[in-house]
Amino acid sequence: MKVVVIGAQWGDEGKGKIVDYLAEEAKYVVRYAGGPNAGHTIVVDGKQFALHQVPSGILYPEKKVYLGAGMVIDPEALFNELQMLKDNGINWEGRVFISDRAQIILPRYRQMDKDRDAARKRPIGTTGRGIGIAYSEKAQRDGLRLADLDWSEKMSEYDGEDKAYLDKYKDRLLSMRVDLTERMWEYRNDNILFEGAQGAMLDIDSGTYPYVSSGASCAAGAATGCGIGPKNLDKILGVFKAYETRVGNGPMPTEFNDTSEGELCQYVRDTGREYGVTTGRARRCGYLDLVALRYACRVNSIDGLVLTHLDIYDAMDQIEACVAYDINGKIVTDFPANVEAMNAAKPILEKFSGWKTELKHCKKYENLPENARKYVEFIEDFTGTPVDIISVGYERDETFIRKNPWTK
Repeated sequence: MKVVVIGAQWGDEGKGKIVDYLAEEAKYVVRYAGGPNAGHTIVVDGKQFALHQVPSGILYPEKKVYLGAGMVIDPEALFNELQMLKDNGINWEGRVFISDRAQIILPRYRQMDKDRDAARKRPIGTTGRGIGIAYSEKAQRDGLRLADLDWSEKMSEYDGEDKAYLDKYKDRLLSMRVDLTERMWEYRNDNILFEGAQGAMLDIDSGTYPYVSSGASCAAGAATGCGIGPKNLDKILGVFKAYETRVGNGPMPTEFNDTSEGELCQYVRDTGREYGVTTGRARRCGYLDLVALRYACRVNSIDGLVLTHLDIYDAMDQIEACVAYDINGKIVTDFPANVEAMNAAKPILEKFSGWKTELKHCKKYENLPENARKYVEFIEDFTGTPVDIISVGYERDETFIRKNPWTK
């Protein structure tokens, strides 16, 4: 089985926890997009791990993990992350591999990234990690791949600080490189879990362009970023939170109004720990956007949804979710591409009764209060997609499966 896990919103949906949870049944975990701009938080036995480039399955001692061809790798950040794992008792040696087609981020890309965003008339709100520059260099055919580190003609193009930096990490990187396509073919009969970065609404093609990431955070990116064909992907899971968050600039129709909904926003932000793992920035928060979620399901062929942070609503009398937009007096039920229309969109909200019960003790769907189940079933009906997995807390075991993703 080949199972893909993507974010179905604007990132930060809890993919890291879900990949970690599902990795127990996988033999290999492959990250297929993004770079150190991603932040996947995993809590195991009360201990928190913040991963940025290393796939979430690394916390299982027997798992091998791969950084895919669709990724952009920051060597300094990568080896700092690996050292963090080692310091915390995670033996990663011999278990972390990098596709020879992955791109390399050079240190100067970080400042270039910040300068380019500052010069824009409409800044994107970049993390400043050099991601956009690396993907731009790749698209212009001027990028540096891991496979190029022992290509003397290519390496002769670099001097000064670039050369010194690459010389520092070259041998260590080359010792970890693999032909990922060959590995995927070799492992074709095994369970493989493909981990996305960011979210569907930040995909370069299907997201809220230009306020998107530079890589393929869509489900199709699992094929292009891992060296396999799309027919070999068996199942696609989309992770979403029971509410909406976004980091950086760009349209977000359901964002809480600071004046009238400021208290609700702060409650959700604090209770949900909505601060960036990579940047520390407070995330923008809002009502669950079911219009955007349905669009994500359709454009990514999502087979099953994974609902996280449902427990955030435990103490609330009433919750709301967006079922349509009011755009300049017109009711819109499909997700528009036009940024001006998105900025003008006002959410039309459906109200749901709260459950006033602590969900973290629920070990199966039937244990959820009736009102929580009604909320879940409304989401399923609206999106036309089943909710297969539900997370009701940060710990690995505060999760339950309604439908096993490792079955066809």
